[in-house]
Amino acid sequence: MRAIWKGAITFGLVNVPVKVYSATEDHDVPLHQVHDADGGRIRYQRRCEVCGKVVPFEHIDKAFENGEQTVVLTKDDIASLPAERDREIEVVEFVPSDQIDVLLLDKSYYLEPDSSSPKAYVLLRRTLEETDRTAVVRFALRQRTRLAALRVRDDVLVLQTLLWADEVREAAFPALDGSPKVSDKEMAMSAQLVAGFESDFTPSDFDDDYQVQLRKLIDAKIEQGDAVDTAATFGEEPEGEGGEVVDLMDALRRSVEKSRGGAGKGSGAKGSGSSGSSAKGGAKKSGGSRAKKKSTA
Repeated sequence: MRAIWKGAITFGLVNVPVKVYSATEDHDVPLHQVHDADGGRIRYQRRCEVCGKVVPFEHIDKAFENGEQTVVLTKDDIASLPAERDREIEVVEFVPSDQIDVLLLDKSYYLEPDSSSPKAYVLLRRTLEETDRTAVVRFALRQRTRLAALRVRDDVLVLQTLLWADEVREAAFPALDGSPKVSDKEMAMSAQLVAGFESDFTPSDFDDDYQVQLRKLIDAKIEQGDAVDTAATFGEEPEGEGGEVVDLMDALRRSVEKSRGGAGKGSGAKGSGSSGSSAKGGAKKSGGSRAKKKSTA
């Protein structure tokens, strides 16, 4: 991994030098766009509206328009901002870890001690662990002031940037106004269905079905050309029951039955093939099309 930023965590008079690394990476199959008529590569160009020339990235500045004036901001202008020059990850407060709403979490970064002695790093890590607190920090990265949660993961300090409060939309759905009454029997049946799917979450147990199938399709086209037999490649499409289920109890009952019937039959997911949805009677694999649990058979 390559460090993308260097700075120091500061709280009180304590200074913890760190290097920042991206904690995640994209596993999607890389695709580009081509012309469907001749397969020619489609490329995007940054073309100036005044001179008509294609402009290389190093000669592109940013600008702000207010309807009357255009203010051009050069790279030197932006680099002169105090926040841009600041290399401190300032601890604002320590909060109970359960107060960080997961909806606010954005990008994740690993922090490595950038000092000959990691004592201050270890001290901060142990303090967060033993007090069950998360540090709310503020810093500047890539031309933005960031708010972030600093916590511990597997003995490493992790920085997770947070969305600002005004970046989270309010969920106002009229259909939920005066929610319909749910009976005790329906709740009991639903709880029984949940029990049939209970498990400990292990991320490595799941595959990204879409990317697996996309890679399989690419390999098939390399081998067979454009005339790919999708049925032979992916198998016949299973027929679902489909249709809208009006009776919620009936949907719950059938789902519980499927959950019981699927247990111990080689599927890696408990109750695979059942659906907890009241709107669909058809079978839907646990995890959906984007992340199906790996089979342990």
